[in-house]
Amino acid sequence: MPKKETRSERIVAFISNATKIGFSALKLFLLLFFAFLFIGTFASISPGGLGDGNVAVIPIEGLITTGTSSAFSAAANSKDIVELIEDASEQKRIKAILLEINSPGGAPVATDEIASAIQSTNKTVIAVIRETGASGAYWIATAADKIFANRMSVTGSIGVTASGLEFSNFITEQNITYRRLVAGKYKDVGTPWRALGNEEQKLYQDLLDTLHEQFISSVSKNRNLPEEKVRELATGWVYLGSEAKELGLVDEIGGRKEALTYLEKSLNITAEPVEYSKPKTFFEELTKMTSEGFYSLGQGMGSSFSNQGISLT
Repeated sequence: MPKKETRSERIVAFISNATKIGFSALKLFLLLFFAFLFIGTFASISPGGLGDGNVAVIPIEGLITTGTSSAFSAAANSKDIVELIEDASEQKRIKAILLEINSPGGAPVATDEIASAIQSTNKTVIAVIRETGASGAYWIATAADKIFANRMSVTGSIGVTASGLEFSNFITEQNITYRRLVAGKYKDVGTPWRALGNEEQKLYQDLLDTLHEQFISSVSKNRNLPEEKVRELATGWVYLGSEAKELGLVDEIGGRKEALTYLEKSLNITAEPVEYSKPKTFFEELTKMTSEGFYSLGQGMGSSFSNQGISLT
């Protein structure tokens, strides 16, 4: 007759089995994680395949940065985009470049790098604003020869921000002291651990005003609009595509299809689009899937808090 297990033996056996299952699940998770990491890293350094076609379609999606590509990056970095524009410019079969924009803006330097690359190419460049082409992304769009936007696209937002949080009162209430050690009296300007002084506030504002003037000047020149008119619109507020067309901020209401039709008529070609982009990594695709559900809720907060530095968002 088999010996009956005691209650303690059953508990030990249960824990042992659960531990084995847990370790198996952990090993499977780690295996999948490192497999995805390898695939993502490989994709981030592998060149994208470019098929036949005569209109290079280059996406500008997400926050515009100067950062280099990585397996974990889901932003539009200027280095990649400039390289794609330059590559398309060197291809004889490419007759035009179509920028598909869906971005709230980003860093001033990254924005200027992309806009300069657009203005340097000898190809016709069309910007198509999809959901959003605001602030720095709109600045980039103005460098194109023509701008198309959906009637509900979010455009404009001609402004600059360097907003951030400040916790000086909080740390005082918690009896925490900010020990300030700097060489150069402005070295820690913008730290969240102390309030800005009046002079520091003015320095920040002067810097923002200078960038804002450059933004206004570029839009005025690129869009052939009087500077005073652009200044009136440059409040940082956004305009839907239909209103932006009336204000002269975009040229036509439409998307890729309408842009390709325009190119066919203006260049006397049969437009054949070819996707010019670096392969998306696993993490970029994962970020895209998770972020889309929270886009409407988080967009305003993201524009305010995504960068503690100066940003065209």
